[in-house]
Amino acid sequence: QVQLVESGGGLAQPGGSLRLSCLVSGFTFKSYAMSWIRQAPGKGLEWMSAIYGDGSDPSYADSVKGRFTISRDNVKNTLYLQMNSLKPEDTALYYCAKGLKDDYDYWGQGTQVTVSS
Repeated sequence: QVQLVESGGGLAQPGGSLRLSCLVSGFTFKSYAMSWIRQAPGKGLEWMSAIYGDGSDPSYADSVKGRFTISRDNVKNTLYLQMNSLKPEDTALYYCAKGLKDDYDYWGQGTQVTVSS
């Protein structure tokens, strides 16, 4: 059974940082690309970042480039998203997903990130 469990969300101040984690089970994690996507209140899903199974070629949406960093630990079966210089517009429910941009087959339940002073 495939499971993706996000954690690390919470309340942050503008300019602050958070690190999200996604613990994966039920498939060979190191063999698959992974993505982070988000959904802001009242908006659709937005792809933010992806990384290949071996940790190569990270890619980012323009909205987060230079502020967010995706990484993975294939021993711990965990995907990460380091979020720096947070803005109020980063407020959203954040999901990790198995697959590349717009080609996901599994995702988690999400973790809420709220950026507010």
